[in-house]
Amino acid sequence: MAAVDVEKVIIVEGRSDKKKLESIIKEPVEIICTNGTISYAKLDQLIDELYNKEVFILVDSDEAGEKLRKQFRREFPEAEHLYIDRMYREVAAAPKQHIAAVLLSADIDVHAEYL
Repeated sequence: MAAVDVEKVIIVEGRSDKKKLESIIKEPVEIICTNGTISYAKLDQLIDELYNKEVFILVDSDEAGEKLRKQFRREFPEAEHLYIDRMYREVAAAPKQHIAAVLLSADIDVHAEYL
């Protein structure tokens, strides 16, 4: 009997963001790094690959992150945007408890010790 789970994907900027999320998230979620920027060709490829998946954008609260977020809003309007508190600026700098709360609000299962 196959599971009918919608695959969840989170798009982040860097490797340190990805590592941090992997330590917090309890369920299988694909985490994709843009490494700060993304070309239109790569974005088109991503949009094709992510068709029918639940996609979340979690980028830094800085100029580069906002630029990336705008690009995703334009090219990928069905993605859900998650935000860390501006005072942390970067996903990698935000406390794990804060990120866990943000993920939980998007229905992403996290390890109990971060709640």
